[in-house]
Amino acid sequence: MNFNFNINQFIADFTTNCSRKNIKTFSKGEVVTSYIQKRQQFCILLDGSANLIRYDLNGNRIIVDHFSKNDIFGEVFYNITTNNELFVEAKQKSSVLFFNYNNIYSKCKNNCKFHATLASSFDELILDKITDLNMRIELLSKRSIREKLLSYFNLLSTKKLNKSFTIPFSLTDLADYLCVDRSAMMREMKLLKEEGFLKKTGNRITLLQQ
Repeated sequence: MNFNFNINQFIADFTTNCSRKNIKTFSKGEVVTSYIQKRQQFCILLDGSANLIRYDLNGNRIIVDHFSKNDIFGEVFYNITTNNELFVEAKQKSSVLFFNYNNIYSKCKNNCKFHATLASSFDELILDKITDLNMRIELLSKRSIREKLLSYFNLLSTKKLNKSFTIPFSLTDLADYLCVDRSAMMREMKLLKEEGFLKKTGNRITLLQQ
C-alpha cells in the first residue's frame, strides 16, 4: 500500500460515515467476487486472506494474485474480456469492503471524507498495484523452477525486511501461483535445502544465501 495513503483512516472514514458502504464476510473457500466486464468494482480486504484465481482452457488453476489484510483488488486492475474468468476465493474467514469506482468523484449525501480521500489517492493506488503486477510478471518470466522460487522468496524477504518469513500459501497453491508442477517444485525446494540456500520449517522459510 502507498506510503502516503493511510489505509486504516480510509477504512474508518468509509465504515463510519459513508452512506454507500457495503461490507460482507465470507467463509473459507467461498467466492468473494467474480470479475465482470464493465462492472468497475474496487475492493479492500479488511481481514483474512484470499486468492485471485483463473482457470486456463485446459482446466489448470492459476493463482494470479494473493491478498492479505488491507490489500486492494477489483476489475480496475485487470483487462476483463470474459465474465467470471477471474474470481477471488477466501482462504480463511474474511471481511471485504466493496465500492463501485464509477462513483469515486461523486459525493455521497453525507459528504464523507471517504470520497475525498479516495479521489485524491486513487492514482497513487493504481500505480502501487501496477508495480506489484510488474513484479509478478518479472517473477513468471524466470525460466526455471529454481529461479522462480528464489526470486519469490527474495521478494517476500524484501517485503518483510527479514531473511525469515512465512509463505502465505499451501505448497499446492504456491505451485499454482508460480505456474509450475507441484512435484517438480517440491524436488527443487529439497535441493535448495540440501545445497544450503534455505531452511524450511513448515511454511516458514529462512534464506541462508543471497
